[in-house]
Formats: sequence, C-alpha cells, structure tokens
Amino acid sequence: MPATDNNTQRAIGVFDSGIGGLSVLRAMRAEMPHERFIYWSDSAFAPYGERSDEFVIERSHFITEQLIAKGNVKSVVVACNTATAVAIESLRQKFAQLPFVGVEPALKPSVQISKTGRVGVVGTHATLQSVRFEKLLHKVQTDAAPASCEFIVQPCQGLALAIEKQTEKLQTDTLEVEQLCRQYLKAMGTFGNEPGQIDTLVLGCTHYVFVEDILQQLVGPHVSIISTGSAVARQAHRLSVNATPDGQVDLVPNSESTLKDQTTNAIQLWTTGSLGALQHAADRWLNLPAQNCHWIAPSEH
Repeated sequence: MPATDNNTQRAIGVFDSGIGGLSVLRAMRAEMPHERFIYWSDSAFAPYGERSDEFVIERSHFITEQLIAKGNVKSVVVACNTATAVAIESLRQKFAQLPFVGVEPALKPSVQISKTGRVGVVGTHATLQSVRFEKLLHKVQTDAAPASCEFIVQPCQGLALAIEKQTEKLQTDTLEVEQLCRQYLKAMGTFGNEPGQIDTLVLGCTHYVFVEDILQQLVGPHVSIISTGSAVARQAHRLSVNATPDGQVDLVPNSESTLKDQTTNAIQLWTTGSLGALQHAADRWLNLPAQNCHWIAPSEH
C-alpha cells in the first residue's frame, strides 16, 4: 500500500510475535469497523517470551519501521505482552511522534471480579518476570488496599509456541496445547468459587485467547477468564480520534461499495513465518480471505 498524506488512508499498525495478536485485531475490527489495519506476525522469531530483551527490542523497532513504510501508520498497537513489557518504552522514545498502545495483563479488573480473592495469571516467562509487570502487580495490590487479593503467577513455557504451531495443523489437533494447559493450571492450585480457590484467570499472553475454550473446560464454568483485547481496542480508538484533524473520527467513506470491499482493501496481514498458517488463522478467527495475507522474508535487519 503506497504511503499517502491523506489521513483517511493511514492505517493502524499492529504487531505480535505471531498469530496471537490477531485476537487484539479482532477486537479492534469490532470497535473500529471502518479503520484500515496492517498487521505484522513475526512468526519466524516466535515466541518473544523465550527471547532475550535485546532481541525483542531490536525486532520491535525494526517492525515498527516496516509498518510505517508499508502502511503510513498513524498509531501502533503492540499486541504482544512480552514486547509491551520489554520494548514499548524504547519505542515511545525512538518514535516520539507516533502513539503506541500496549497490552498488559488485566490485573485491576480481576481484583474487582474475584469473589474469593485469589486470581491466577498465566503468561510467558519474559512477561511475568519483567520490571513492568512487577510494577503493575505492586500498583494493583497497593490501590486495592485495604482489600487484599492474592495473585498466583504461572509462566507457561512453550504454550504460545504450541498455539502458534497448531495453526499449521488440523483445527482439531489440540493434544499438545491441551496437555500444556492442564500441566500449568494444575501447578497453580484448585480452581472454583469456593473459599481458597482461584476463581479468576487472567490471560497474560494474546496467544492464549485462542485456547480460551480449552482453558474454560479445564478450570470449570464458575471461573472467570479475562483478556485485554476489548480494552486495547477502546484505547486504540481514542488515539485514532485524536490523530485526526479537529478530533474527527478517521473514517473510510461510508458507502455501500466501501463496506463491501472492507475485508479485501482495509486490512493487510504480513508474516515472516508460514503464509499458510496465517491464512488459516485469518480465515478461522477473522473471516478474512487468503488474498489479505502476505509473506515477507524473515530478515534479522
């Protein structure tokens, strides 16, 4: 897509280490159906949660530059918990004129929802061990005082990668994912709505949204599962309004032909990994055709 100074042609950039960020893009499409989006799935280097901080920062900067070049983006959504935790501050410093929206585990809402005062948090090791997450956890616990809430934090090594790999398999081939989910949930303790049980589960990785049904079956119907897609979409929408002249909403012209062509013209999906996997995920979770998906060589800059 050629760059243009016409603000109505500018896109919202979205990136993740893989297909997990499509869960955020899905929420953003629902929130902003007339916006243009360009999504980067960095699957050749997934998952970021098992990479060094330096690597994640370098990739995040590189991808942002690519999004600017390909979509003339007006804002960027870092649809990856690990990249948000590790790289978003450096992104804001390097690209000072570009608004960024990150994702982080929904700890604050979980405190309000939990009745037992025990909340489980699952995520990658990099996210849950980051300084940003520690600060968030401390702030939420401080703000909740004098009420108290215990957070049971569980890194899930290999789960994001298993979900990523599942998109290349048959839709029903979930054995590896189910085994990992069961293993990590068991390590956290007992789930339920009785005193002492974990009654709320926070998904601290955008990949995990795509196995929410499996997680729900394992923890039981009385446990609330919280993700961040809707909240991120609302924040991105606010930034979209602020990025336009006079605060007007940045809309593609609302004509019948425009709405008909929305899925083929307004969303580009790029991947450094398997094009077939991205096409499968786009069809399954976003109802988008294969022609929206493109492959790009996985250069390490």
